[in-house]
Amino acid sequence: MTRHYVMKTGACAVAAGLKSPGLERREKRLGEIWDLTAGLSGLLRNSGMSEDSLPLQELSCQKRFGIKRKSLGSESTPTDLVLLRSPRPKQPWPACLGKENREGRFVLARRSRRRWRSNSGVSWDHLPDELLLWICGCLPLPDLLRVSAVCRRWRRLALDESLWVSVDLEGLTQTGPALRLVLSTGVQRLRCPRAFVEEPDLSEPGRLQLVDLDLSGSVVSPSALRSVVCRCSRLRRLSLEALPLSDDVLSCLAQNPDLLQLNLGGCSGFSATALAATLGSCRRLEQLNISWCSFSRNHVQNLVETLSPSVTHLNLSGYRDSLVLDDVKVLVDRCPDLQTLDLSDSTLLTADSFLVLKRLKKLLHLSLSRCYHIHLAALCDLGKAIPSLRFLDVFGLVQDGQLVALQDDSPRLAINARPFSSVARPTPAGPVGAAQPDRSMWGRGCRLKVRF
Repeated sequence: MTRHYVMKTGACAVAAGLKSPGLERREKRLGEIWDLTAGLSGLLRNSGMSEDSLPLQELSCQKRFGIKRKSLGSESTPTDLVLLRSPRPKQPWPACLGKENREGRFVLARRSRRRWRSNSGVSWDHLPDELLLWICGCLPLPDLLRVSAVCRRWRRLALDESLWVSVDLEGLTQTGPALRLVLSTGVQRLRCPRAFVEEPDLSEPGRLQLVDLDLSGSVVSPSALRSVVCRCSRLRRLSLEALPLSDDVLSCLAQNPDLLQLNLGGCSGFSATALAATLGSCRRLEQLNISWCSFSRNHVQNLVETLSPSVTHLNLSGYRDSLVLDDVKVLVDRCPDLQTLDLSDSTLLTADSFLVLKRLKKLLHLSLSRCYHIHLAALCDLGKAIPSLRFLDVFGLVQDGQLVALQDDSPRLAINARPFSSVARPTPAGPVGAAQPDRSMWGRGCRLKVRF
């Protein structure tokens, strides 16, 4: 049994064409076995045994050393099995491609990029830009940013200015990188309230395309604000509520003659001269909210004297010791088309101002909250003195019991129906406890929003 195994192994190695030191040793051993079996074969022939009945060892040795024989059965050779289990031969390197390591240098061949194809046979690379641009227009802001990182073509399409017309960045705490990206896309309507705005590094020259800008309640320095506003010349609606300003910022605002709505409520840090120059250049202004600013008597005088006659909605509340009856007379003469006027917290005003206010033939909404020198008896005749009036706010002047009597005397007036002023504010105050907060901007929503 041991000799049969050795002969079979040697035949396998010979058939496979291997050349190794172990194979040479086995060939030497087979030669010795052949010398022993040769004599045995002669004895068997002399004894009359046929060659077909020779043992397997001798047949294998005959095949190895080229000894002719009549026939050999398939049982006695493992050639087919060896060929089946042998590795596939390596194909030679094509001569037309040259040498892999020409001139002794190692060459790393680059495989061509595979293009993904769908099962339908349509490739994304074969779609026209118009169709891909329409698809990008259906994506929200986070997905659109991911698409822009795929390749150069998709980045060019994802940052197309037609997709970035209106952007809402409310909710971002660090808006520096996002603001630079959005401004570079040519955005026209940007909403970014209550955010921390860093100094934007606007490397690209040229004017910005901003038309509506809301930075209400944001943390932004006057220098950072100036770097943005100084490049704007097409602003129509702007809200900088509760921001510290400077004379440079107001001089930049004067470069926007088409400004229609301006919200500067709660702002500070600018002079009366800069305020007069800005208001004098905005001749198309329709709504102005300039309440509760750090104004002196000189600020109020320059305001009413330079205000554009096109103003129809004005919030001038919060000037307890600065606004007097003479200022109201100048204001009514300059702006006879006022429809909404808020004079709340003007404690120096009395009922004598009603004789001036009745000259406003288009006045619809008047707010006199916390004007403590106005008596209830004068308020009862206000509806008759101003026939066009529909809304009257007198918070802090009338008690609950007196409010019913005032409502009976003026049945066509809605008294204390609007506790919050909406003059020039981008997002009016909604109902308390609303499930979804209002994220519109001057009556229109933004297409791209930050979602959390």
